[in-house]
Amino acid sequence: MPDMPKFTKSSPEIIERFRAAMTRAAAPDVVVKPMFGYQCAWIGGNMATGLFADEWWVRVSEPDRAVLVALPGAHPFEPMPGRSMGRYVVLPADVVARDADLDAWLARAFEFTRSMPPKKK
Repeated sequence: MPDMPKFTKSSPEIIERFRAAMTRAAAPDVVVKPMFGYQCAWIGGNMATGLFADEWWVRVSEPDRAVLVALPGAHPFEPMPGRSMGRYVVLPADVVARDADLDAWLARAFEFTRSMPPKKK
């Protein structure tokens, strides 16, 4: 089994960007709470989007995943090398930098996550 990577904290700038985006996307069913010390947004107990170090990932449908991974700088989310997390994709830095682009991908992530059955407690 490979050694566990050392997790890097997210920069204050990306944390503030995440919080601002969650404020813009405010909806009663979106819950922001940390996971492993990183900012994360949940809907119905399912992860929708979050940070990992200075990367911002979204969970999207398979068609949206294909579109997103085709963008320069996007790639499958792998918190551990070689361990891709299905439909989770890291957003390119230029998407994260532009409110309109970021908000559009967050809307897709939230829409997809809302289509999933809620987690049972």
